[in-house]
Amino acid sequence: MTRPRPWSATLLAAALLACSPALNWREIRIEGTPLRMLLPCKPDRAERDVAMGGRRLPLRMLGCDADGATFAVSHVQAPSAAGLDAAALLEGWKAAVLAHVQAKAVVEEGWVPAGLGITGLALRLRAEGRKADGEAVAMQAVWFATADAAGLHLVHAVVFAPQARPDVAESFFSSVAPAP
Repeated sequence: MTRPRPWSATLLAAALLACSPALNWREIRIEGTPLRMLLPCKPDRAERDVAMGGRRLPLRMLGCDADGATFAVSHVQAPSAAGLDAAALLEGWKAAVLAHVQAKAVVEEGWVPAGLGITGLALRLRAEGRKADGEAVAMQAVWFATADAAGLHLVHAVVFAPQARPDVAESFFSSVAPAP
């Protein structure tokens, strides 16, 4: 009979931990939009009014923390008759978020999500910044606009983590799809 090697128990434990899902992806509907996406945890919800395009508009947010990262998606809806410039609003929203996290090393990436009926502009970027408590954070984010009969929908999704998680961010962002 062979004697078990001391490291075999460690390897077995590591293999079992790798199988446990730290990210429990679930489909959510982005309220007030014709969209759905996946979040890796049960989201908290919040709403507040924000100034955009010279108007006060309701901002709806869904977010949660899982596996050491924060995942959030925000949505602003403007009436179709408002005549707002989606590209300008998204650029302003991006600038506000980057300023809030004191972003540096910002790298914009091309991003064209399929099947969403994008209006104007779709933005994706990576950046390094600081959380409110001063702790360093890696940010990966997208902004885009889509429209339907209810109006213009501006959407922002973001992953904040101590280190960039490109594979996790890709799963999150690529899950955005039209709701059935």
